[in-house]
Amino acid sequence: MTGRSPQASDGLPVPEAPPVPHVLHVRFRLSSGATLGADAYERLLGLLSGFTPVVEALPPDAALADVRGSLRYFGRDAAGLALLLRVRALAQCGADCAIGIAANPLLARLASREAPLGAVRVVPGDPSAVAAFLGPLPSAALSGVGPATAKTLATYGLVTIGRIAATPLGTLQRIVGASAGHRLYQQARGVDPVRVTPNAPARTLAAEHSFGRDELDPVRHRRALLALTEEIGARLRTGHQAAGALTLTVHYADRSTTARTRALAEPTAHSPALTALAYRLHASLGLQRARVRAVVLRAEGLIPAELAFRQLAFDPADDRARRIEAVADRARATFGPHAIRPATLSDVA
Repeated sequence: MTGRSPQASDGLPVPEAPPVPHVLHVRFRLSSGATLGADAYERLLGLLSGFTPVVEALPPDAALADVRGSLRYFGRDAAGLALLLRVRALAQCGADCAIGIAANPLLARLASREAPLGAVRVVPGDPSAVAAFLGPLPSAALSGVGPATAKTLATYGLVTIGRIAATPLGTLQRIVGASAGHRLYQQARGVDPVRVTPNAPARTLAAEHSFGRDELDPVRHRRALLALTEEIGARLRTGHQAAGALTLTVHYADRSTTARTRALAEPTAHSPALTALAYRLHASLGLQRARVRAVVLRAEGLIPAELAFRQLAFDPADDRARRIEAVADRARATFGPHAIRPATLSDVA
């Protein structure tokens, strides 16, 4: 290959064809409205793997799939495969899904986010269609834009992706920093270098608690969160990992959901630190008397434990808590995951 653009017979460059949408971002939900369990999620991942081997799990209820190599085999475009996947998920697993389709994972995720349950939304590959799709979306929809960054961008009037796309690179870098500004500049134009990575190491770890009835009591909500952070902390430590952020998703009686994400002060697998952040996320939702059906807690930004830094606190109580935690982990490894639990969780399943 010469690296030069192809030329027509008149010597003028031939415009490159826009990329064909081939990445699926799938969000699964059980038709009954119940929270998707680990077993059901594994079955749905297996179903998706029947269409393409290039599947990346995004626990607890989503996945990415690159179907570029499957289009000719099935004789369908990506939207046709998505519709077939939905039919099979309903018939074989009793689960519905919302599917976004685009030329890269970023656009596919955003398309899935905008699609209601049972719908398939396709973002065409040509730049004008990408710009029209991204333009009205809020800045917080972009990967890496949390509440603090969104607030900073808003002070400059950059409240939508379209406004970010119209901002010069240098201006964005002055507002949010060189690296973050470059990433925003690219994402706002629909550019995403990330590829679907099959069998990638888990970048998230999730646990869920479903209440026996729609739960109004915030004290029981917090007890469920305590159980989840204890479970996640133990799993992180067993896997020699540390989490950089937590996402709390609350499922309500009317089948709606609310999610909040917040970064930890430092990457950690220490259960009390995870619990404190989970409680703050819960408080930020202002649920009061909301009828909660289930809560899902997801640890994100996982890194190897040896790469996590720890700020020395010189706090004897913290050191004692960590030593007790290590002893409890050894007991759980020998006698089972429920060998040692906080006393307040004695009646939590």
